[in-house]
Amino acid sequence: MDKISQNRDFFKADFEILKQIKTDKQKGLPAPPLQKEYDSNSDLIELPAVNKDILVKNNVLDCINDRRSVRKYSNEKISLSELSYLLWSTQGIQTVRDEFSALRTVPSAGCTHPFETYLIINNVDNLKCGVYRYLPLEHKLLFIKTLANIDDKIDKATPNQPFVQGFVSKSAVVFAWSCIPYRSEHKFSIAAHKKILIDIGHVCQNLYISSESLDCGTCAIGIYDQNIIDSMLDLDVENEFVIYMACLGKKL
Repeated sequence: MDKISQNRDFFKADFEILKQIKTDKQKGLPAPPLQKEYDSNSDLIELPAVNKDILVKNNVLDCINDRRSVRKYSNEKISLSELSYLLWSTQGIQTVRDEFSALRTVPSAGCTHPFETYLIINNVDNLKCGVYRYLPLEHKLLFIKTLANIDDKIDKATPNQPFVQGFVSKSAVVFAWSCIPYRSEHKFSIAAHKKILIDIGHVCQNLYISSESLDCGTCAIGIYDQNIIDSMLDLDVENEFVIYMACLGKKL
């Protein structure tokens, strides 16, 4: 079977094969935690409470109709309140069910939510440039590190972009969603990976719609250098790696 045929088969449900597989959940193995651990001495940034008063567009029909991928941005900063709203819109927790499961603002197969949200901050009010991670349980930002020559590093991580070269580094913030596959594999075994790809689409579409409600522009990024971006975020590349990206800024 050639590679294209193999990839097409990946799209299919594999229902009969799945009936013969006993998942780790069915074996009674513990589920992974719903949020990646961090050092208790880490530098945490409180995020403002989500407030609808920051919205520019309140009509969801307008947001859906006006949504486009935007690749040109102004130099205006994103406010911390706006960033708080965007993070809540894409991975915010509404109800914690237990230490392994929570309901969020986006759907996920089996409520597994296998993603972590990393941010490369370039132009956000009251935040220094660098790498951060969103902590949805606390609704806080975890500061990871500063980045020297941040524009150059972003450009190297996102080469060969169509239409407008180098536009990613001109945005205010880059969202980099990593995947921790075992969160889904624990429950779905070999069916997990298709579900993960579906789920990350829900996340990015929420970013598009919520950014439009702020009159900001977003562009999803499927072309990136896996090694460079994983290294930039200090990911182990086996149990956690970047699966999708998007950049966002104020429209011109």
